[in-house]
Amino acid sequence: MDTIYALASARGKAGVSVIRLSGPASWAAVEALSGPLPEPRKAGLRRLKLDGEMLDEAVVLCFAAGASFTGEQVAELHVHGAMATVAAVLRAVGAQPDLRMAEPGEFTRRALENGRLDLAQVEGLSDLIEAETEAQRKQALKVLSGSVGKAADQWRADLVRAAALIEATIDFADEDVPVNVTPEVLHLVDRVDAALRTELRRYGAAERIRDGFEVAIVGRPNAGKSTLLNALAGREAAITSEYAGTTRDVIEVRMDLGGLPVTVLDTAGLRETTDVVEGIGIERALERAAAADLRVFLLDGEEVPLIAPLPGDLVVQGKADLGSAAGLAVSGKTGAGVDRLVAEISGILSGRAASAGVLTRERHRDAVTRAIEAMESARKEVEEGPDRVEMAAEELRRAARALAALVGRVDVEHLLDEIFASFCIGK
Repeated sequence: MDTIYALASARGKAGVSVIRLSGPASWAAVEALSGPLPEPRKAGLRRLKLDGEMLDEAVVLCFAAGASFTGEQVAELHVHGAMATVAAVLRAVGAQPDLRMAEPGEFTRRALENGRLDLAQVEGLSDLIEAETEAQRKQALKVLSGSVGKAADQWRADLVRAAALIEATIDFADEDVPVNVTPEVLHLVDRVDAALRTELRRYGAAERIRDGFEVAIVGRPNAGKSTLLNALAGREAAITSEYAGTTRDVIEVRMDLGGLPVTVLDTAGLRETTDVVEGIGIERALERAAAADLRVFLLDGEEVPLIAPLPGDLVVQGKADLGSAAGLAVSGKTGAGVDRLVAEISGILSGRAASAGVLTRERHRDAVTRAIEAMESARKEVEEGPDRVEMAAEELRRAARALAALVGRVDVEHLLDEIFASFCIGK
């Protein structure tokens, strides 16, 4: 396999930059620049030289094959982060024999191919790199630690056991089998089925942590929705005026609320109208509000027309600066009550996020759904009796293959290019 190299830290001026090499020629390439290498997993300060010319003074780290991120021989150069220094060292590394620049995600892809990570862990690493909030960081770290793979291995083990029991009855079809295996097979299938269905129910919350919750502010025209959005965002994200119907389209602001990724939507004021353009805005507002995870109904003394609150939605009195109001009241203009509203929203969404499971992507949901469908078929075949045991065993194997695909052991080659395309070079 080729030896690859790349800048593993962010581009641009920095205190320290890291250049990573992976492959059989990595140690020899670094030794050619630094002289004798430090022992594996021990840092050594070395002067990097090319053709006698001093390039930089760097910290050198070496990792033996089987004990590195990629599973191969790996070397790292921690150099001063000046852009000119990094460029010079990269040129010197690239001048060594049998080396080439890494492609996006190639270090991680090698970790997958060498069994250091499974595919779900690779996806967790991608999510960790992209994490913007504390909840996203924690969820990505959980997936990266192997939570999906551990669960999938246990589910697969139960299905393999069930298939083995059935196949034993096939192998000894001409003999008396001393034990009826059907109760144990059905018990194993039911146990896995229940676990997978639980994970499917928890998938929505995990997906929302990864992609973000949506909170829609809805109300009548001129109720103060845009002013409230600006107060939440801490900037002039939406145009405000004393004229009703200023907002004609949905305005989105991404923010971090209580460690959760949240997109707050400012929607057009809801009312009956004959204005064609305003009507389109109201239609869009109703669609986005219906699809949102939470709706904040901002009242101005009258009920909001065209849409009713659902259980769990928040009903808030707006323009609290103009008079007293019972219950939850806010003023986007003065900021009164905004902190309490944020706490209410965060509390509701945090409660939903607490139910998140280990499945975080549509690919995971699809694999689990296919496994459940196969197990349902297997159960029916088992219940049909001894004449259908071969079909039951095949359906159990199909369910096990679906779970193997969950962590990338089978049927995922077509996904790899797409997944690694989102990685940066050096990772």
